[in-house]
Amino acid sequence: MATYCLTVARLQLALGHGIRRLHVSAAFCARAKVSMSHFEPSSYIAYEKLQSNVNTVRKRLNRPLTLSEKIVYGHLDSPADQEIVRGRTYLRLRPDRVAMQDATAQMAMLQFISSGLPKVAVPSTIHCDHLIEAQVGGAQDLQKAKEVNQEVYNFLASSGAKYGVGFWKPGSGIIHQIILENYAYPGVMLIGTDSHTPNGGGLGGICIGVGGADAVDVMAGIPWELKCPKVIGVKLTGTLSGWTSPKDIILKVAGILTVKGGTGAIVEYHGPGVDSISCTGMATICNMGAEIGATTSVFPYNHRMRTYLEKTGRADIAALAEEYKELLVPDTGCEYDQLIEINLNELKPHINGPFTPDLAHPVSSIGSVAEKNGWPLDVKVGLIGSCTNSSYEDMGRAASLAKQALDKGLKCKAKFTITPGSEQIRATIERDGYVSPIYCFRSLFKMILTYDGGLYIDQSKIFSDVGGVVLANACGPCIGQWDRRDVKKGEKNTIVTSFNRNFTARNDANPATHAFVTSPEIVTALAIAGTLKFNPETDYLTAPNGEKFKLQPPTGDELPARGFDPGQDTYQHPPSDGTGLRVDVNPQSNRLQLLEPFDKWNGRDLEDLQVLIKVKGKCTTDHISAAGPWLKFRGHLDNISNNLLIGAVNVENDAVNKIRNQLTGEFGGVPDVAREYKARASSRNGVSWVVVGDENYGEGSSREHAALEPRHLGGRAIIVKSFARIHETNLKKQGLLPLTFADPADYEKIRPDDKISITGLKTFVPGKPLQAILKHSDGSKETIELNHTFNETQIEWFQAGSALNRMKELQK
Repeated sequence: MATYCLTVARLQLALGHGIRRLHVSAAFCARAKVSMSHFEPSSYIAYEKLQSNVNTVRKRLNRPLTLSEKIVYGHLDSPADQEIVRGRTYLRLRPDRVAMQDATAQMAMLQFISSGLPKVAVPSTIHCDHLIEAQVGGAQDLQKAKEVNQEVYNFLASSGAKYGVGFWKPGSGIIHQIILENYAYPGVMLIGTDSHTPNGGGLGGICIGVGGADAVDVMAGIPWELKCPKVIGVKLTGTLSGWTSPKDIILKVAGILTVKGGTGAIVEYHGPGVDSISCTGMATICNMGAEIGATTSVFPYNHRMRTYLEKTGRADIAALAEEYKELLVPDTGCEYDQLIEINLNELKPHINGPFTPDLAHPVSSIGSVAEKNGWPLDVKVGLIGSCTNSSYEDMGRAASLAKQALDKGLKCKAKFTITPGSEQIRATIERDGYVSPIYCFRSLFKMILTYDGGLYIDQSKIFSDVGGVVLANACGPCIGQWDRRDVKKGEKNTIVTSFNRNFTARNDANPATHAFVTSPEIVTALAIAGTLKFNPETDYLTAPNGEKFKLQPPTGDELPARGFDPGQDTYQHPPSDGTGLRVDVNPQSNRLQLLEPFDKWNGRDLEDLQVLIKVKGKCTTDHISAAGPWLKFRGHLDNISNNLLIGAVNVENDAVNKIRNQLTGEFGGVPDVAREYKARASSRNGVSWVVVGDENYGEGSSREHAALEPRHLGGRAIIVKSFARIHETNLKKQGLLPLTFADPADYEKIRPDDKISITGLKTFVPGKPLQAILKHSDGSKETIELNHTFNETQIEWFQAGSALNRMKELQK
């Protein structure tokens, strides 16, 4: 049937839509069953239901819908009676699938095991990409990771088999690239336990990053809650050309909206300029939308997506999407809550940073800006790849620049690393001569491969020859998994990356590293030149023979002309019935720990909470729960809690991981003091505490450990000026109170040695503020008002002690 539908779709493209019988055939095809992916042949795309739900909602709202609204409202659990107000009401949704990366999958699977359910209710996958440390090179680093993380990989593989979850083995690639290649499709709603899940918006899906507890809801078959997003429209006109790339669009948008400007909203790209962007380029833009706090980002279905689906072996999905094309684009006349317009003809290459992804500069000015600010001009390392920029097109455009340098006898002045996005990308760029073969038998095979009637022997190894090192198909340096040895910790230096985040110490644990985010093309050019003062649009390089030359604008195929080489098979199908399988967790393990339920609310107001730390300035999830070497403890709540807030700046002394223990008067590390408050109890419940923070608290990844750790160590509330979306939800899921100052100036009233009582919990209802009584050490008191965004269901989570506790209550 799928083959027949594809044939009809091709005839329509060739002959047009004027033949009546083709319309009849098309209608028949629309009713055909097409699988979501070839890994799950019995799970089908439900465009008919999506269309029916959209029709219901459109009639109720009596207005045109944006694409975001179509997909989101099309997945409502009850479209006929769900209250829908953008930016205000909570929606109950039925996502199509779940994806988890290995660092967050550990806690997600531990929580799912605790739920007592026998099998996941929707298609779900685990992807091993976060635990592979970059050190020497791809093959060696991958082998070491398999040895070091064997216990964790075995747990994930066995729990996946038991509970019906597909398992992508280490070396498969980065979760978001694999999703784009295999699982994303126009109109899908996918939630993933990683903040860059929105990458799938490049293929027309609503793909949202969440914490593991949210994933458990969906895997358990429970409607998933999301605050009805506002919609920010970005209208693109003109055409990308020359040195300008898709990355420059999101770097420009980040500069406009800042790291919190997209909070509570979906960013929806549209306009004639969209057609000049490849499917993987659209994914790049959506991926980095996480850096502006957006719920997700999405592009309308177009011919670029159709071609990508066909090239990745999903022509049947492409044919079906063609039949439902009007469902997969915004309605004419739809309205956005905010509209940004960008003329791609006028857009210039950008580079953002250091220390924050929204500090935008044109590449032409970064050298002078760096000189003015005292940032190191010499580029120590250029790094391309990551989930944001590791497609075939990205690699090809970077390779075209490297080839120009090689042709003039130049190699990179800076160190240069390349991270393929997936095993499929790695195998394909190896075949096409960008990198050296890593398997001897593949190298021998290539020596006898014939192509177009000629002997295909002379493989140029562009990246290797220019001085690059190809890393494993994994996240690596992007998330701090980088055993960097070329500079000492504390040594001031500059790196340029095609990654998405550049928070302090994010990539290499060195707070003195000035990290800049840009496109793979600009990274490559700057790595060749070795300095931020190089503008590839205007400046010249000098060849060894003294010849001056300019790099020509990068070129590269959008997709491989000879198709993708799938490389090694790295996927583990779950068995049809895993009930007889066991998942063992060694009680003595320091990597994995079964979960104990958190305590329920005792029915009283929270009295005399100690201020654990009053945080000064930016506090991301990297500050709250550091990554890098701590990733190995993501499945062991007690061990990873030793990194709680060790990167946050204490307002009392401007120091990190140095706070005053109010019980002893001495200074200690944040997790150490928290543990002492919990253990040295003046009452049987110990000394509970609160964290006080600034704006956009919890910016960054979907890291639910940043919510689990404070709960585990005795925290009860987090009081800040404002929250990042994912972190606020994660805190609610674990039974904590995320609260915001009704008057942001009240942040100044709280002193580090205060005791705080939170009142009004006995009448805790949506929309009604709580109060905090501040008891100062001099005996004085002040009362301030605290806002919250809890709805009725979320209040039940708090009262039960966590969302997981509430799930268990409902099963009884």
